[in-house]
Amino acid sequence: MALLLGLGAGLSFGAADFVGGLAAKRSPATTVTVLSQVAGFIVLLAVLPFLGGTVSAAALGFGALAGIAGSLGLVAYLRALAAGPMGLVAPITSITAVAVPVVAGLVAGERLSILATGGLVLGLVAIGIVAGGGGRTREAGSAGPLLAVVGGLLVGAFLVLLDHTPDTSGLWPLVGARLASLTMLGLWAFATRAELPSRVNLRLIVGSGILDMSANVLFLLATRAGALTVTSLLVSMSPVVIVLLARQVLAERLHRSQVTAVALSLVAVAAVTIG
Repeated sequence: MALLLGLGAGLSFGAADFVGGLAAKRSPATTVTVLSQVAGFIVLLAVLPFLGGTVSAAALGFGALAGIAGSLGLVAYLRALAAGPMGLVAPITSITAVAVPVVAGLVAGERLSILATGGLVLGLVAIGIVAGGGGRTREAGSAGPLLAVVGGLLVGAFLVLLDHTPDTSGLWPLVGARLASLTMLGLWAFATRAELPSRVNLRLIVGSGILDMSANVLFLLATRAGALTVTSLLVSMSPVVIVLLARQVLAERLHRSQVTAVALSLVAVAAVTIG
């Protein structure tokens, strides 16, 4: 069950990031982040009565810290995606983000089978190939990769902090996370007088927020049922989703190295699942 939840989180994160990246090309990243998080918060409140769990200071506290880190990471990530191309910056963020919880999990004493460890390494290799594929670093400029790394570190911290919440807390950590992030980003948007999006772009933003919250819920449930290292790897497969969507929707050319990376990622997921 943990593997299915983790894989679902990875697919949802990928779709959310792609849609959010499209929206960030037309509206400021802060605007996209705030409004998408409002949409996600409404979804969270709708499912909270069913998966609420026990509210506690630890759940809300760690959740709030996670929300601050995650929202700042999302702003940096969306700005990197808007700079493009998506097929480059998404894997850079992902490989950075997955490294943080993997190291944290191993330090905490998590142990993987040989097959699962091989899958983990293969998955990281696949993400690295996507990040370096196509020789398109010049197109993104110097700021894009840097923002991608910063976003990855903050997203990784978000994942680790969520994993530290009590197992019985249900979805309450996400409530703490969203309240903290909306407070911080709302004040930021007000202070900077962030412009409102068009009606068409608002639909993209709402869609991104719903997908993102769905991914958060799936990730949190997956970490409760399985190892943080394995769940983080499955979540890190989101750049593959972005690359494929960019190919279909934006007609970004898929290089041979990226095709290889997609195949390797599928093998990695299978190895982790079996292991």
